[in-house]
Amino acid sequence: MTVTLRPATARDMMAVGALHQRSRVAAYSAFLPAEALADPTPEAMGRYWAERWHWERDNHRMTVAERAGTLVGFSYLGPDDEDDPGTGLLNAIHLDPAEQGRGTGRTLMVDTLEAMRARGWRRAVLWVLRDNAHARAFYERGGWTSTGVEREEHIGTALTLQLRYARPL
Repeated sequence: MTVTLRPATARDMMAVGALHQRSRVAAYSAFLPAEALADPTPEAMGRYWAERWHWERDNHRMTVAERAGTLVGFSYLGPDDEDDPGTGLLNAIHLDPAEQGRGTGRTLMVDTLEAMRARGWRRAVLWVLRDNAHARAFYERGGWTSTGVEREEHIGTALTLQLRYARPL
């Protein structure tokens, strides 16, 4: 059974939010406290994505991955957060924890990079949690390298350090 990709619709947002929350808990629980990951709830995360997608869908792109009709992952891309017109920002790739290691993340990555090239961007960037070794290794295998730029962001109550990665398109 192969994974299929399609553009997200408004009907997908609650499922995207629930998947995003499951993905965060699975990926970050090794280095963030449980209370930091307890909020938002899957429902609140769904409402967040519905609102964000509503306002950003004209210049952002969300793709969902399905296996046997079930949502198993998604990607989200848009313009650079530093306003470089030649650069696109990979905002997210998240997988259902059970989908790890099945090639879905790579499929979403290839699709995302192709979409960025089609938009005329020459460079792609993303932010990844410094302590998320699994995600950093995934991006590095895909040709991404750290730019040396860092920022601090909260995940729930926890202050996290994020690293900016980039790659040419």
